[in-house]
Amino acid sequence: MSSLRAVETGGSKVIVVANEKGGSGKSTIAIHIAVALIKAGHTVATIDLDSRQRSLTRYIENRREWANHVGQDLGIPTHVCIGDQSVSRSAEEEALVYDQLIEAVEDVAKGNDFIVIDTPGHQSPLTSLVHTMADTLITPLNDSFVDFDVLATVDPKTLELTGPSQYAEIVMHSRNERSLLNQVPTNWIVLRNRLSMISSRNKRLMGERLQELSQRLDFRCVDGIAERLIFREFYPRGLTAFDEVKETTLGTRPTLSHATARQEVQSLLDAMALNASAAGMPGSRDAA
Repeated sequence: MSSLRAVETGGSKVIVVANEKGGSGKSTIAIHIAVALIKAGHTVATIDLDSRQRSLTRYIENRREWANHVGQDLGIPTHVCIGDQSVSRSAEEEALVYDQLIEAVEDVAKGNDFIVIDTPGHQSPLTSLVHTMADTLITPLNDSFVDFDVLATVDPKTLELTGPSQYAEIVMHSRNERSLLNQVPTNWIVLRNRLSMISSRNKRLMGERLQELSQRLDFRCVDGIAERLIFREFYPRGLTAFDEVKETTLGTRPTLSHATARQEVQSLLDAMALNASAAGMPGSRDAA
């Protein structure tokens, strides 16, 4: 199915969070980006393409319920989940979901500055299309050579790069399609997630290979979020590190972990240059 079609997004910027491996923190990154943009004064829509796991959808549902419970306006994006929970789809059903995605993006683009799209942790027929839509592509990557394989292969003896992976080729193909459509090249950012707090040989080698690969594939490598329990604790209430650190919001007494997580994610967003300062920045449909 060809994705060579310009989707009408007006002045909206499309941010796609994608990695074909599960467990890389895509939904956590997606909700934090969306909430940070809302708190910076932007209007934001979110789209969940993982209709089976629905992690982002449940996160936002949890956030809406918790906001009602505490009687606060936490800032909730316009949200759409594409597709049903079927294990497999016929060709006709896939074509229908394909059209639903285009319709959903063009619809939410009419009233929102940003559209944040969360993708499944596996390849799907929508992969090429959604990557072609991306003004910014964010690929969270666990800091391990097990996950590095999603971007490139390495020699088992020397750990030298031997070539791009299938996923990297999908990104390169999507970038070529954007060029054919005369669209601005996708800004690709790779996040090193679940970084170890201590130095190690693996951490050093991962850093070296990612920097080398970034030159070959034209992406920016940014340190993501560490493995912190606090991010797991946020999920049942739909909270983020950008929500107000007080007991009435959190439902528990704030700790140093809340402040540390907020500082960490803010530094991450600053490095990604998404115009999403939690302190509040001028909203503009021309931002980012």
